[in-house]
Amino acid sequence: MAPSQDYLATLDTVIESTVAPNAPEVDHNGTFPRANIDALAKAGFLGLVSAADVGGRGQGLRAAAEVIEKLAGNCGSTAMVLLMHYSAVAVLEANGGEDIRRAIASDQHLSTLAFSEAGSRSHFWAPLSTARGENGDVRLDAQKSWITSASEADSYVWSSRPIEGDGPMTLWLVPSDSAGLAPAGPFDGLGLRGNGSVPVAGTGVHVSRDAMLGADGAGLDIALTQVLPWFLVLNASFSLGLMEALVAMAASHLTGTKLAHLDQVLADQPVQRAQYAQLRIRTDTCRAFIQDTLNAIENGRSDATLRVLEVKAVASEAASEVADGVMRLCGGSAFRKELGAERLFRDSLAARVMAPTTEALRDFVGRATLGMPLL
Repeated sequence: MAPSQDYLATLDTVIESTVAPNAPEVDHNGTFPRANIDALAKAGFLGLVSAADVGGRGQGLRAAAEVIEKLAGNCGSTAMVLLMHYSAVAVLEANGGEDIRRAIASDQHLSTLAFSEAGSRSHFWAPLSTARGENGDVRLDAQKSWITSASEADSYVWSSRPIEGDGPMTLWLVPSDSAGLAPAGPFDGLGLRGNGSVPVAGTGVHVSRDAMLGADGAGLDIALTQVLPWFLVLNASFSLGLMEALVAMAASHLTGTKLAHLDQVLADQPVQRAQYAQLRIRTDTCRAFIQDTLNAIENGRSDATLRVLEVKAVASEAASEVADGVMRLCGGSAFRKELGAERLFRDSLAARVMAPTTEALRDFVGRATLGMPLL
């Protein structure tokens, strides 16, 4: 069920009053958008997809996708922080205890995923981190390569090798203030400069056995069935939000920039009109694909898994192409900071290399459609 118009109006208010005004500074200084996240929490967005029986808003993937799309067009860093939170909540809603679920539902807790590792990089399905029993608890050791919101989140959904179970992976709920965790930082990147994504070393991190999410060794199944649909669809919605904002900038530029010697605006020129139309079509095609993916998931269609595997590859590549096209179409104006296009251009490049990368997803799609196992 999609959120009500009043709920969407609340989001628009938060964006207008806080998120959008803060976006240039977040990008320029590379600072975590704490004020934006706090404003979203106050408005009920951290608990958006938490179940109603623990005090959440009870919304689903479609609602989350709409929120991420709207945020991405205004502040990519804020959108990515919330994207990773919703992806973690998908696991915690299905496998976490009532205390953590209620904390998230009450908008008091920010979580994130901790899958990528220094040794296996974007191959999230092959963790090298270890888990072993020690003094009645579990000791976790790892070199996580990138954790979004690493120093700001309250918890991590953490992957490791199993203690003793079959399967390649076990998942854990790890409080971010656990002894033995050492985030590196700060993050100083090309785009998404405020998302706080840095490596985190875990040395002798102790959690209780109750911190295990699902069965020992079942982490990969959970990742593929519970995390991946949320992460990939929301990533696609993130890319769509960037495209919509960029195309809107292009339209404003074409209709508002005049060629005085011809007494015409740029939109009167057929070449520029055609270039703009191509960007508009590319964006609309991406939206249609995302909507079809959501429909496939909600209706339990036989091609739902395939659509999920395809959707991030479709949208991330489209976003980079549209961003490049807008930069070309708007010319020198797009390179000026005040327009905001160059910030969205830089943010658009990130999705392609976030695990699973476009190349990995294409391999998955090839395997799935050729009757081969994914892994």
